[in-house]
Amino acid sequence: MQKVMTSLQDVNPRVRGIRVSSQSALQSLAEKTTREITQGVPKPFKKVIDVSSGDPQRAGMKPNSFVRQVLAVCLCPKLLREEGLPLDVRLRAQRLLEACDGESVGSYTASSGLPHIRQTIAEFIMKRDEGVPAYAENIFISSGAQRALMVIVKLLSEGEGQPQTGLLIPQPCPHTLLPLLDEAGVMAAPYRLVEEKSWAVDLSELHRASTTSRGHCTLRAIYISNPGNPTGHLQDRKSIEEVIEFAAAERLLLLVDEVYQDSVYAPNREFISYKKVLFEMDNHLRETVEMVSFNSLSCACVAECGLRAGYMEVINMDSGVMHFVDTMLCTDINAPVTGQLALDLMLSPPKPGDPSYNTFAEETLLTRATLAQNAQQTLKLLNDLPGMSCWPAMGGIYLYPRLNLPAEIREQANMLGLEADVLYCQMLLQEEGLILGAGQHGGTTGSHHLRLCVLVPPDTLEEVLSRISSFHLRLTDREHNGSYRKTKSRSNMLSSAEEIGQSYI
Repeated sequence: MQKVMTSLQDVNPRVRGIRVSSQSALQSLAEKTTREITQGVPKPFKKVIDVSSGDPQRAGMKPNSFVRQVLAVCLCPKLLREEGLPLDVRLRAQRLLEACDGESVGSYTASSGLPHIRQTIAEFIMKRDEGVPAYAENIFISSGAQRALMVIVKLLSEGEGQPQTGLLIPQPCPHTLLPLLDEAGVMAAPYRLVEEKSWAVDLSELHRASTTSRGHCTLRAIYISNPGNPTGHLQDRKSIEEVIEFAAAERLLLLVDEVYQDSVYAPNREFISYKKVLFEMDNHLRETVEMVSFNSLSCACVAECGLRAGYMEVINMDSGVMHFVDTMLCTDINAPVTGQLALDLMLSPPKPGDPSYNTFAEETLLTRATLAQNAQQTLKLLNDLPGMSCWPAMGGIYLYPRLNLPAEIREQANMLGLEADVLYCQMLLQEEGLILGAGQHGGTTGSHHLRLCVLVPPDTLEEVLSRISSFHLRLTDREHNGSYRKTKSRSNMLSSAEEIGQSYI
């Protein structure tokens, strides 16, 4: 009997075309290194620390007590009678269980989410935007913001035989965005963020990218991340208005990732949503600009990334199209119920006077203070290192420093078919057991960057900064002393770098 799939050539070409990021290759090497440590292989470090992606709990940040307590009761309803738990925790769990079919988190929900949770989201948005209307029927819950974005992008994608759909995306952008576009068959049309202006969105660059891409694809939408992932830039009202007017003039759907809206820490700056700005512009724009905004549990203060739940709010979208948003979500059946419940808890937390309020407020304040202090401490160290510079972030959980690497590293990376910052990250992993994210490429020629999550416990950050400093200073000393080629780790480094090169191909 002939096999259905006999070789790589039989795999769906679109799946084969999904680019493998350097992050995936580095993660594989990190797992190999961790196994070796477990097996007793000598290493110059005791464990691998990963600060390459936005997963604070993986790095050691503690979960929010209120969220976890309510979820615990929902998962084990007999705890409703546990008087050792705060009363508001038990009452909230009871209400959430009553919102579930069969009063159980083990039951299915509507594909677009529990009606109770969608209403909670609408009320949060209306309060955040100071009275701008929000409606539960325009809100769709998904298995994370990434899944919600995929649904919209797939709806935009033209079928076979049509000019390829294009999406304007920032350079740099979230490291998960490009593989998502590959899977959907959509072309990335990059617009460069202005590094010299703290990674600001530039209107003239939007026009350049739009004009340049028109001959290669059919532009259908523009993607914005605010606060920026991974740059930490926060747009002001004027910048948001410019993007909205640009989207209207170019007839583009506006896709706005606002996941880190709770993590603005720059002095005298505050988050303002695209929706609020849109509804304060003239009637024509308010009634015609199509927009989808995204938020999720991966935000800074809750950071329940593994619970996999997010939502999108669609604005000015045709009801027929909205029907197909729901149809696409039906392929997942529904988002994880525990994640949906956590969205409710994130967006409607304890109020002053509730038994859990003081603990909740203290934990949230500590998280925000840790983020701000870590960002400041990390920024200082990065800017003190030779050949490294970094703009201050205004929000989000990353810093995105620029690297000016030694010529020897650049030459070696070129020989291996890698970008120099990818090789830098691999060497850092091998010598110090630390994973940073490599920058994105295709923007300014010759520029290299790192992605570093700073929402980690302060003692972990101290260790992270110590490892970065030790490695980077050794690297620059090798260059200055002409001893790079003599380092004992070079042969191992080349072997591992070749592994990355193979996984990149």
